[in-house]
Amino acid sequence: MKLGSGIAPVTELLRLGVNVALGTDGAASNNRLDVFGEMRLASLLAKVASGDPSSVPAAVALRMATLNGAAALGLQAHTGSLEPGKQADLVAIELAGIGTSPMYDPVSHLAYAAGRECVTDVWVNGERVVADRHLTTIDEAALLARTRAWQRQLNSLPERH
Repeated sequence: MKLGSGIAPVTELLRLGVNVALGTDGAASNNRLDVFGEMRLASLLAKVASGDPSSVPAAVALRMATLNGAAALGLQAHTGSLEPGKQADLVAIELAGIGTSPMYDPVSHLAYAAGRECVTDVWVNGERVVADRHLTTIDEAALLARTRAWQRQLNSLPERH
């Protein structure tokens, strides 16, 4: 949408049995890196594009961001769901805050109300990499300083037209 590239025919693709998956494509072109936001937009845009309010319900959007994403990468045997023998990739999401209350349907809340700010903890292959909203394997202050240094360097480049 940011680039005005149109709307994918998600409803039709799903009807045809195409594995539709969601992800984010990086800070340089997406800015948010928020798969929750992508779920919401994918579901709502599919409803608008198809004219069908039942198109891409919350559970389908959640599947597109989890199991379908793993399948799109050929990794469904290793990740995408919590099952014995698969990698223990897991996020803890706080839905009890004022911004997500009241909650009647957790799946609907994940697709329509939650955002990356609701993620409190993350485990990748069983290793806790985010604890209480802070990175555990990377020095956040050092990362931010490095990011700002690169930003200054890129901002100093001459503009190309």
